Amino acid sequence: MRDLKIPSERHPEKAHRPDNAQPRKPSWIRVKAPSGTGYQETHKIMREHNLVTVCEEAGCPNAGECWSQGHATMMIMGEICTRGCTFCNVATGKPDVLDAFEPGRVADAVAKLGLKHVVITSVDRDDVADGGAEHFAQTIRAVRHRSPTTTIEILTPDFLKCGPEALEVVVAAKPDVFNHNLETVPGLYPEVRPGARYFHSLRLLQRVKEIDPSMFTKSGIMVGLGEDRQGVLQVMDDMRAADIDFLTIGQYLQPTPKHHRVDRFVTPEEFAAYEKAAYGKGFLMVSATPLTRSSYHAGDDFARLRAARMKKLGQA
Repeated sequence: MRDLKIPSERHPEKAHRPDNAQPRKPSWIRVKAPSGTGYQETHKIMREHNLVTVCEEAGCPNAGECWSQGHATMMIMGEICTRGCTFCNVATGKPDVLDAFEPGRVADAVAKLGLKHVVITSVDRDDVADGGAEHFAQTIRAVRHRSPTTTIEILTPDFLKCGPEALEVVVAAKPDVFNHNLETVPGLYPEVRPGARYFHSLRLLQRVKEIDPSMFTKSGIMVGLGEDRQGVLQVMDDMRAADIDFLTIGQYLQPTPKHHRVDRFVTPEEFAAYEKAAYGKGFLMVSATPLTRSSYHAGDDFARLRAARMKKLGQA
């Protein structure tokens, strides 16, 4: 994995905060250290193409499993974010200029890995006029050209400081899944996601459906940040009102003592209850487990999502 700086160097905006104790993880969310030839080959391809992955930058607990299977979530537009969310392990600061050759390198890596489904995400780029929308579109088009049978899922920033045309540019590039995470309940936004706005993010996903009703939309939240069950259920209702197809819910894991504290570890039984409630509210696809992350098993989930839509259309 990528060598990480100590928290105070990697997250200068968090250095002044008091340390939060990192509680011992329960048995149901402990994972094996990454290893094996598949993992090493994926690592080699990422480095050869000078690509950043959110698997590494965000310290995803599933990286070992996914990389051993040749799956990696590409993170475009650099490894430095202009936001300072308190849950996130991606570095905050002043990013470099966008790399015009990055879309081609992503496309080459996707082809070399032989991916049937790829997830492409990014840092927030509030320093760029369109928030990186055209860069996303170029990357989607490059992957389509190089690997025409690969399905493409994007996990975008919120384009908060851009005009409406930014979202239109991305949707026009025709990703198969448009994902943008709400991350948490609205009451925790000032503390957890201070640079974002809950209803703006919700409206972003709603507008995707208005622009292209055939496009799958997806969003996710973390639990264990201090929310309660009723708050989670209300987020589900808000998502369904915005016609979101696919919901992910996973356990928040604290990256360093300087990050937002873990309020509690939600049990597998509670996750199962959330999944049942979400399906009852009309989501086509739900993934709710302690280790669920936006791109975890994304390819398999996309196949099930597409099948669920076909079944629903057949019943209409």
